[in-house]
Amino acid sequence: MRNILVNLLMFYSIASSNFSFGHGQTTFNVLDYGAVGDGDTDDSEAFLKAWNASCSTNASNGTPTLVIPAERTFLLQPTIFSGSCNSNDGIRVEILGKIVAPKNPDEWKGCVESWLSFRNLSNLIINGTGEINGQGSLWWSNITTQPNKALHLFKCSNLQLSGLAHIDSPKAHISINRSNNVTVSNLHIRAPEDSPNTDGIDISVSTHVNIHDSTIATGDDCIAINNGSSFINITNIACGPGHGISVGSLGVNESYQTVEEIQVRNCSFNGTQNGARIKTWQGGSGYARKITFEHITLIAAKHPIIIDQHYCNGKHDCKKSTQAVEVSDVTYSDFQGTSSSEEAIVFNCTETPGCTNIIMNQINITSAVAYQNIYAFCDNANGTYSTTVPPVPCLKTNETISFNLYT
Repeated sequence: MRNILVNLLMFYSIASSNFSFGHGQTTFNVLDYGAVGDGDTDDSEAFLKAWNASCSTNASNGTPTLVIPAERTFLLQPTIFSGSCNSNDGIRVEILGKIVAPKNPDEWKGCVESWLSFRNLSNLIINGTGEINGQGSLWWSNITTQPNKALHLFKCSNLQLSGLAHIDSPKAHISINRSNNVTVSNLHIRAPEDSPNTDGIDISVSTHVNIHDSTIATGDDCIAINNGSSFINITNIACGPGHGISVGSLGVNESYQTVEEIQVRNCSFNGTQNGARIKTWQGGSGYARKITFEHITLIAAKHPIIIDQHYCNGKHDCKKSTQAVEVSDVTYSDFQGTSSSEEAIVFNCTETPGCTNIIMNQINITSAVAYQNIYAFCDNANGTYSTTVPPVPCLKTNETISFNLYT
């Protein structure tokens, strides 16, 4: 009997040692792979070892999970987490602690196009209650060398990102590129209002992306929907400060670019430079179409509704052109709140093709400044409006609208 027990113990000991190398193991804690988590030691190599172990496992008893534990701060250099992974269930990254970038730009190693990159992955889940901190303040004074994004999600399908805080990126906080079937939820993204180019979420060449129930306060667009994006749904986003939720910019350097089937609902803009924005460069081609903004709350937004087909990104040497990205089939419905500027609505469209089929309904924008006039500026736009304050002169209506300039 004693020999049998000894043999059984030896068997379980050997089996247990196999689990430590990923044979059937489902949890991979970065501390077990050499990470220190003191905020000063470079833990990049340990993270990659843990990632490779979790990605290569073919466990059948659950989703392999890479764990970044709580109450630790992990310093990472620019790091790429690549697929594809072996598990049919995909892979989970559970971030409970804090991940920080090198604070000084001179300390960054290798390519600085992006900091943390997840590539070529299916069924990836990134979640937790932790924090991703780009420590970008020293980058902001030299915007020509900023990394393009802190978290880059490239060629991912069936992706879920939720629960995390994303703070002080050198440039864009999150980039979703060439991905499909993406759900982003319950994020807290923040950077100072004067931090340059710190977009919250950038989307490009992606489809069926759902972003909901998040707060975004940055120095640039809360969400930017760029070329090649379609079927994007944005719901329950509290945006501010920042530059609003933007379609574009599109058509830079006379390029052909497209965006379509965009839905933005139940969002708020608090102290933002813009609210619902569409921006295209002169000389570009393509289209931005089938776009809806509805159930929007405004709190002292500078330009609550704006289409700018003369977008120039602050430069003054943009070439004039009669060609433009076509903007059409845009609906604004149920906007309520205040504008901090006189120009509450701006449709600054080109002569050809202009902005077509603009529909406005139940718009009630008043001034956030006592006794300040507000109005709509309108050039080369056509469509209809009803129950809209302020009235839009180049759109058609059959209603008689009474508007008090001093609200």
